Amino acid sequence: QDYYGKELQKSEDLKTDVCITSARPVSKLVRDALERIHEEVVARYYGCGLVIPECLSSCRILDLGSGSGRDCYLLSQLVGEQGRITGIDMTEGQVEVAKKHIAYHTDKFGYRKPNVEFFHGYMEKLGDAGLADESYDIVISNCVINLAPDKRAVLQEAFRVLKPGGEMYFSDVYASQRLSETIRKHRVLWGECLAGALYWRDLYSIAEEVGFSSPCLVTASPITIGDKELEGIVGDCRFVSATYRLFKVPGGSRTGPRQVTYNGGIVGHERELVFDANFTFKEGEVVDVDAEMAAILQSSRFAEKFLIQAGGANAAAPQGCC
Repeated sequence: QDYYGKELQKSEDLKTDVCITSARPVSKLVRDALERIHEEVVARYYGCGLVIPECLSSCRILDLGSGSGRDCYLLSQLVGEQGRITGIDMTEGQVEVAKKHIAYHTDKFGYRKPNVEFFHGYMEKLGDAGLADESYDIVISNCVINLAPDKRAVLQEAFRVLKPGGEMYFSDVYASQRLSETIRKHRVLWGECLAGALYWRDLYSIAEEVGFSSPCLVTASPITIGDKELEGIVGDCRFVSATYRLFKVPGGSRTGPRQVTYNGGIVGHERELVFDANFTFKEGEVVDVDAEMAAILQSSRFAEKFLIQAGGANAAAPQGCC
């Protein structure tokens, strides 16, 4: 907690490019929304690029490790006044920055009342903040799960608070191998989000244990350390910043491969929806998907955006990020 907000006063103080790696090209809609966010909130934010899923109108979204609230205030605009955004962060100073600007953003967005709330707390213990079972459509996280010693607890809690068909959409740092004790206890590497990086294969096993669908890799990009001392410590281990999406697929939803057709209409993705590294859906085009992707589309908020029919063959296998 001392590293964020004390040693780090602004994002330019970081020693690696972990927290400035962009997950996807930014649309004009998102750029315009970012411009309406208070400058202090933006300056005090240390996340990896942007973590913005699609199809957000009126959604209830939880941001794990919300920091100064940049993503929350961005999402506040994308869900609309009928949506609801909750941010939770373990660093009290960051939560104070986020709360300080609630009234500013409510007025800036033209809302009658705030649709954003912030809590000081831990993502491994969401119940302590009063977050109930099956209360959110989407859980997002932007380069903070690596800071949690118990990653399984974080995913378990996210699974608990998600509604059936809900999604966890998150960026984080992953390692090409399990990390040595020397790396895991290095203070700067910890603050820079590397020392707590999960071996990417372990994400797949933890997600399965918790009950999520297999992780869908959205994007992945290599991390440049750029500091000789830190490079010497990590040795031949490599790191990537990757965005994944996990779904809480209800039991009995998997019925076999299907043919799906994207109907279009998602704001900002009207003609083409790049769902993950394996599937891009173009408006009106029939695509064969495997049983798991069919179940994801059919049980989630995307269901009304697709025509889903019997047939289809097994599609591409999941891709790891390393």
